[in-house]
Amino acid sequence: MVSSKPGGGWKVLAGYQTADAVRCVDVFLRPDGTFGFEEYRRDPEDMGTWTSVHHFSGARYASRGAAADAARRAVPWAAALIDERG
Repeated sequence: MVSSKPGGGWKVLAGYQTADAVRCVDVFLRPDGTFGFEEYRRDPEDMGTWTSVHHFSGARYASRGAAADAARRAVPWAAALIDERG
């Protein structure tokens, strides 16, 4: 299990979080210029640490928009938040 959000110089460009602050999707930029996204959950038993849910972060996209589109398709609950906030 991968706990916590990735480091390594990745810059989070957008975060989409549920109203109860239990799930989120981050769209990020890597130092090599590629983009990606990851879905996380935060459970009380994990002391509030964000934990990767599906390990989407390995996929690489050429643009922020392409990463957000992939997140929209892969994480149904986040689609409305991504559409709303862009």
